[in-house]
Amino acid sequence: MHRVMQVYARRGATINMKRILSAIAVLMVTASAMAELHYVDAAQFPLIGKATTASTIRYGRLPDSLKNISRGDLWDLGRNSAGLAVRFRTNATIIAAKWDVWLCRFMNHMSPTGIRGLDLYCLQDDGTWTFVNSGRPSIQASSDCVIIRNMDLKEREYMLYLSLYDGETALEIGIDSTATIEAPKVDLPSTKKPIVWYGTSLLQGGCASRPGMGVTNIVMRRLNREVMNLGFSGNAELDPEIAEVMANVDAGLFIIDCLPNCSLEQLNERLEPFYRTIRDKHPDVDVLFIENPRFPYMRFNREIKKQVNAKNAVLRTVFNKLTKQGEKNIFYISSDGMTGNDGDQTIDGEHYTDLGFERLADFMTPIIKQHLK
Repeated sequence: MHRVMQVYARRGATINMKRILSAIAVLMVTASAMAELHYVDAAQFPLIGKATTASTIRYGRLPDSLKNISRGDLWDLGRNSAGLAVRFRTNATIIAAKWDVWLCRFMNHMSPTGIRGLDLYCLQDDGTWTFVNSGRPSIQASSDCVIIRNMDLKEREYMLYLSLYDGETALEIGIDSTATIEAPKVDLPSTKKPIVWYGTSLLQGGCASRPGMGVTNIVMRRLNREVMNLGFSGNAELDPEIAEVMANVDAGLFIIDCLPNCSLEQLNERLEPFYRTIRDKHPDVDVLFIENPRFPYMRFNREIKKQVNAKNAVLRTVFNKLTKQGEKNIFYISSDGMTGNDGDQTIDGEHYTDLGFERLADFMTPIIKQHLK
């Protein structure tokens, strides 16, 4: 028995040594590949999805002028990079990224890649976008990873989505040292007459598994039209300065989708002035008013059901008032069937999974297409 144990011990040591050598080899190959990469600052490429140019925070969503005007929580959420994407063109066979985020946030109901990772998509010959791979973040504020390798040497157009619930403070794109990288030659998604969409944590992207699965990013790819994500988790309270930001965009469609964050009092007092700020500058552009989603757990939680129904009733009242006053190009969108009726579309009864976002995009895309200028 002792000799048998010695044999197995030697075999185990041999197997462990092989595993160690294999791991070392993989690390050496990875290190070699990383050493051969050439990094460029992503700031030299077009950034889409941003509603303002009056910002020194490149990967933020609000103008600098609001720093001392907006509520602190709202301003901080404006530093999240939800809906922003970098467009570029390269013939690289390997694409990597280095990026820093300012919060290094963790949440117990959303994946790190969705919160503070990256998502790479490639434009196909037929004008559609195809997922390439994700940039998965480290457990620290700084991340460095290869997104894709071993590609054919070919010029391609790419779109790199940024973090949904954190904000990049620096971003570099890595390619093999012999490759070239430049600004895109194709204006897709089209940046003319973008969609401006205002909403809550659901719009910001909670809780997509990766950035490309947020609803504004899905709709952007499906319609090949820029979508500006003004989703502010827990803070879409019809703040008047956000209406000003929206009104300053030469948009093809405005969407107001903020009911889950608003109290009944806020809806009664702020919704019409918020709308009129937009309408005064855009008399002919359609505006969609979206009902509060019918959350799956409403069937069990009587208080939530009461709140949702009350908010939708106020929205209907304000909308009817505007209609009677002669307002044109406004449309009320019911949330019936918006994300299905089986209850499987959320992670916590409210926030969408990828399934929920796909269903929401399925519901909203034809509506948006119908109203988009």
